[in-house]
Amino acid sequence: MESRILSTEHARESGVDQQWEQTNEDWWDWYLSLADASDAAPTELVEEPPPATVPLPSLADLAQELATPYALTGEQRERFAADGYVKLPAVVSPGALAAARAEVERLAAAGDGPGRSGFLSMDLMWQAGSEVLRLFALSPRLGRLAADLLGTTDVRLYHDNVLSKEPGCGRTPWHFDAHHFPIASTDVVTSWLPLQAIPEAMGPLAFAAGRNTWKLAEDTDFSATDDSYDRGVAEAFRAAGVRVDDSPFALGEMSFHHSWCFHYARANATTQPRMVMASTYFADGARLVDEPTMVSGDWQRFMPGAEPGGRIDTPLNPIVSA
Repeated sequence: MESRILSTEHARESGVDQQWEQTNEDWWDWYLSLADASDAAPTELVEEPPPATVPLPSLADLAQELATPYALTGEQRERFAADGYVKLPAVVSPGALAAARAEVERLAAAGDGPGRSGFLSMDLMWQAGSEVLRLFALSPRLGRLAADLLGTTDVRLYHDNVLSKEPGCGRTPWHFDAHHFPIASTDVVTSWLPLQAIPEAMGPLAFAAGRNTWKLAEDTDFSATDDSYDRGVAEAFRAAGVRVDDSPFALGEMSFHHSWCFHYARANATTQPRMVMASTYFADGARLVDEPTMVSGDWQRFMPGAEPGGRIDTPLNPIVSA
């Protein structure tokens, strides 16, 4: 499975063949600038109350919850295989989500804040000294879900990150993660765990259904300088009648999407930040691509010491499915 978007020739044509040399926030500011400019956030935001206050679990109770297997149904496995994504209800309890959100807010307050686009990204949270976030990043419950959906024995963590769209932050353009991850494998999946419910106005992650839907956009040229790719992909999907699932996320619901599943998100048009924990997993034994590009961002931070073409096995990429 190979797309012209990932080819060396097309990387040169689209201006992304060099590696990224700025900060992660700079990367997000650049990437959100590629979103369809006609789909911006409204000037008047929808009033959204903050998440309800709930009792926080002890670390021992949190560890037990995040280590307890989640029973996938046959229908959920089939849906992921057919559509390239699946949304699973009640994977994490309200108390566990509240504990994670409190830690994220604490670390965010101590950081530099969101970039110019209003998008805050914090990576490698399990290395930030928070035991709560370490438990989430290394969770066997979530890692085993990733492995079972991919149909592989074990998965390693590529990286975890917190993605917070501040009120008024704009659209995330259509994309598929295989375009970004410098991992030479088709067995790659990303979990998306909202730390609050996400109503329609907050911009839930939206998926183009169909495992091979990416082929419809294969001839759409990627641009590093304007919104033509976002608009081109959207038009290709409209013309083909692709089903797009942009349904809200209930509290505790999370999604898993394959690295070849196209997805996007509308602007956060509410008064509350849309805070999400996202983790990417890959099958044990995968290798780094031969030629990483700027679309992969600051990948050296997530796989320190990994060599192009070599097997990925670094201290920051542990097996998390046991």
